[in-house]
Amino acid sequence: MVAPVIERVPDVRGWMGKKSHFLFGPRQTGKTFLIRRVLPEARIYDLLDSSVYLALSQRPVRLAEELSPGDKVVVIDEVQRLPMLLDEVHRLIEQRGIRFLLTGSSARKLRRGGVNLLGGRARTRYLHPLTCRELGVHFDLARAIERGLLPSIYFSDDPKADLDAYTGTYLQQEIVAEAVTRNAPAFSRFLRVAALCNATLVNFTNVANDAQVPRTTVYEYFEILGDTLLLHEVPAWRLSRKRKPLASSKYYFFDVGVASALQGRLVKPGTPEFGAAFESWLLHELIAWRDYLSDEPVHYWRSTSGFEVDFILGGHTAVEVKAKANVSVQDLKSLHALAEERKLKRYVCVSLEPRRRQVDAITIFPYRQFLDALWNGQFSD
Repeated sequence: MVAPVIERVPDVRGWMGKKSHFLFGPRQTGKTFLIRRVLPEARIYDLLDSSVYLALSQRPVRLAEELSPGDKVVVIDEVQRLPMLLDEVHRLIEQRGIRFLLTGSSARKLRRGGVNLLGGRARTRYLHPLTCRELGVHFDLARAIERGLLPSIYFSDDPKADLDAYTGTYLQQEIVAEAVTRNAPAFSRFLRVAALCNATLVNFTNVANDAQVPRTTVYEYFEILGDTLLLHEVPAWRLSRKRKPLASSKYYFFDVGVASALQGRLVKPGTPEFGAAFESWLLHELIAWRDYLSDEPVHYWRSTSGFEVDFILGGHTAVEVKAKANVSVQDLKSLHALAEERKLKRYVCVSLEPRRRQVDAITIFPYRQFLDALWNGQFSD
């Protein structure tokens, strides 16, 4: 399938008219393609290019020597490979007023070790895999669930091979390098076990036993996945009073296709795994909405008595996700239980039903209608 040009939601050109920015996102989310398309006039330094990396690592001041007075916007791609370059970037922002777009697939090396993060002179943004809104007429739910939404894989002629290459080459080699560990077999075992825990409350002891690594190592590995933007942590919403809430977080891989590939399967409609994959995909949409538009936190709620609502948006909207074409009253029991708390404004069930309908205080949405309403601002407080 020939990939069409997809208009992304983030307004990179608008950002760069005002200030320098960090732009983080996992590999193959489309950062470089987006930048070259919307900032064709920008000078770009790609630190994956060994000659560029070597020249700037030996003499960071070379950056200033090469830039002319006409260079107003400068892109440094994969900046985490050369953190010391940020001192020179800082100086050029202050002395020449140059606006830098600093991209990376990991913030780990920049957040650790006392690296200069430009003292508030650059804002931080994120780029995620494609969203339903961005794909428009090219969006297909079954394709999204099976392949995930990394652009090159969503439009691939051989998505399984590409996912295997992504999870094998990138996750298991580059993440091992980020972890500063030589124990690749242990990290590979952990990745598969962690993927099987996708969209769940994680029992770290069980993960340690299954991956055959110490429990302390499991905590470190989860932290690495978070720092490298491959894992989303969804914290617990703890404001309910009638029913005592749990405090543990849930974890979701950043892309449903990558999670499935690590699990050793591609998920299709009608399979037992489809429900969890549908929930994971919807979280991806909510995270993109949060980072691109609303800046509102995303939580989940679970009571100690077993009621659970998948997502709480910004402390005002409860969202339950059901991969069903006919949502029953039983499917809504946790939303009803949460509604008794009288803490939130809206209670929503996102489903595969063909038409919107109302059940007491709960609105049951077809998933496309819900996403249209979300991106149009109807769920912002």
